[in-house]
Formats: sequence, structure tokens, C-alpha cells
Amino acid sequence: MSVMPVIRFEELECWQRAKSLAVELYAISNSGEFGKDFGFKDQIRRAAVSIPSNIAEGKERETIAEFIRYLYIAKGSAGELKTQLLIAQDIGYLDHENSKELTLKVDNVSAMIGALIKTLKNEK
Repeated sequence: MSVMPVIRFEELECWQRAKSLAVELYAISNSGEFGKDFGFKDQIRRAAVSIPSNIAEGKERETIAEFIRYLYIAKGSAGELKTQLLIAQDIGYLDHENSKELTLKVDNVSAMIGALIKTLKNEK
């Protein structure tokens, strides 16, 4: 089993992008009707925060098997977040352009997580 080249989760680009996306969603979900829908706002924020949190938790567990397990959870949260963004657009909380931009960011993070999983599986 080889040693992972990344020492800290903060160095992972997928974690950096996921964290930035969560921060961006916190700001966006504060305005307009979105900001008044406390249940939906809380749900979308939790999904967004779950992605970088699970990447970090898995990396801190210090085994490749555990890291992969948590990366799958993070990837699942990305799917949850993408669904919620599409719903937010459909109910008028996000305009088409914002929804498209955020959805692309989620897709990008999810793809990066998937690529990391594949790399880690090949190292096992």
C-alpha cells in the first residue's frame, strides 16, 4: 500500500472547492424568499456543508478504506445538493443562471471526488 501524497485534507482541491461552495450557498440562501424558508434553507445548507465535512472526516481517519467510504458519502451529499438546487430553481428561489452555475460547481466537485475514489482504489 503506497503512502498518499496529500498530507492534510485542506490540500485537496475537491475539499477546497466544496468548502467554497458551502460558503457561497450560505450567502445565497439568506436572501429573498429563500431566506424565509427556514426548513429548505437548513436542508440545503446541511447538504452543502456535508460535502467538505465528509471529505475531511474520511481523510482524518487515516486509512484508505475509511477515506473512500467517506468520499462516497460526500459524493452522495453532492447528489442531494444538486437535487435541492434544481428544486430551488423550480420554486423560484434561484434564477436559471445562478442555478446553472451552482449545479456546474456541484458536478465538478462530485467528479473530482469520483476521480479521487478511483485513484485511492488503485492504490489499495
